Amino acid sequence: MLLENKTAIVYGAAGPVGTAVACAYAREGAEVHLVGRTGATLVTLAQQIREEGGTAYVAPLDVLDRAAVEEHAAAVADSGGIDICFNATPNDDVQGIPLLDLAYQDFLRPVSKAITAHFTIGTAVGRHMTRRGSGVILVMAGGREAIANLGGSHVAWAALAGLCRQLAAEFGPAGVRVTWLLSPGSDQSGEPDTAGLLPRHQPTYAEVGTVAAFVASDWARTITASEINLTGGAVID
Repeated sequence: MLLENKTAIVYGAAGPVGTAVACAYAREGAEVHLVGRTGATLVTLAQQIREEGGTAYVAPLDVLDRAAVEEHAAAVADSGGIDICFNATPNDDVQGIPLLDLAYQDFLRPVSKAITAHFTIGTAVGRHMTRRGSGVILVMAGGREAIANLGGSHVAWAALAGLCRQLAAEFGPAGVRVTWLLSPGSDQSGEPDTAGLLPRHQPTYAEVGTVAAFVASDWARTITASEINLTGGAVID
């Protein structure tokens, strides 16, 4: 198993991406700590993971509460260390409205939440990973293709990429890797798509989980300060 004897914290685990990643980590042998605001959903997911032979713990908390995030990260670190952090917390964006008609607070909200949440989580787990001399931080950063009417999402994703690069530069000398996943959108059904995707399909959530497990493993130990492109060709570097 790729992640045997590893400990992972999955933030935003109640959502579809976080759920898929948490299940993939557990299947690959990691002890998984599920974090999010929806306690009942996290409990159900933890039960599912345990029924499939995995190990899971639940921690309902608000990722914007820095004290709560740092307290939880410290508890996990004290119980055996943090090897992996995956952050899939939503940005609460407003979509479908042109920027000309979008209220400034609606434009700013996803940018502010994304940076606050990811800075809080990245520094909380990074503090323990750097002391330990190893660790992997992964972020679900969305796509960067040119699409209209996405509100502040494009700016939030660009800001997250910049934050990840800086975290990678500062944490790298201590043996901590930081990378982020690009996704073509939230409707990841695996069904055919004609909107410029080269393989003509979007990844399933399960496929996102599989990639996240690989990137978190020692097999990907040379990957850091870079993005993992899951857009099916919608974004070409």
